Parts: sequence; C-alpha cells; structure tokens
Amino acid sequence: MKARTPQEERNRAALTGPLVLFDGVCTLCKGSVRFLLPRDRTGQLRFAHIQSATGQAVLQRHGLPVTDWDSFVFVEDDRAYLKAEAVFRIAHYMRWPWSLLRLAYCLPRRPADWLYDRVARNRYALFGKKDQCLVPDDWIRARFLD
Repeated sequence: MKARTPQEERNRAALTGPLVLFDGVCTLCKGSVRFLLPRDRTGQLRFAHIQSATGQAVLQRHGLPVTDWDSFVFVEDDRAYLKAEAVFRIAHYMRWPWSLLRLAYCLPRRPADWLYDRVARNRYALFGKKDQCLVPDDWIRARFLD
C-alpha cells in the first residue's frame, strides 16, 4: 500500500476526519484547541479554523451555515457533529483521565446542548475575542489544515 503524502493526508482529514473546526478568533475556542493538542492520545485529531478555506468547504459539504456559527464542528467518518455530541466524541481521542468524558455521551442531549449553547452564545463576552486566528507553533503546524 502506497504511503500518503502530507497533502493527501490533509485532504483526507478534511473530508472524513477526525477534524475539529473551531472559531479562530474566539479565545475560548483557541484555548480548547491548545488543551486538546497534548491530550490527543493518538495524534489523529486535525484542526482548522471555521473561517479558513478548509473550514468553509467542510461546512458547505455538510450543509452547515458558513457564518454565524455558535458551535465548533467535529467531523468523523465523513459525518459532522455539533455542540455537546462533538465534545463527547472528541473525548474518545483523549488520554486518561480526560477520556472519561465520553461516558457523558449517555446524558440526555437537550440539557447538554442547552448548557453548551449558554457558553457558546456568551463566549466572546466571557473569554474575549482576538482580531486574528490562532497561529500554530511549528511543532503542531502539521496538524492544522489550511
């Protein structure tokens, strides 16, 4: 089997995941990405700003709005997940003890999404907003698409 080039791997991740799309100007969102990077037990997670060309293409591919987003998006096996379900699915990729968060998957979705929505709608007021997207360090640049 032929090994994929780095560009082929990035294209595959953009289509099928595991890919985390996040608001690149949101301080909370960028902090979440910085939290996930060292805790990704397999190094499989890839990341892209929702504002990037890759992020916009993935949103369009899955029929999601390309503006006014209030959730990060997690793509896995060519399916997009939002809000609390995205968080619980990402937990599968995390190291112990953070992987225990996936047990919350059995929680009723409505209350979990309600809580997610409260934080998401107030994220700029609570955590701030930057004028520029997260610029990854060299050691993690390969895990970012676009």
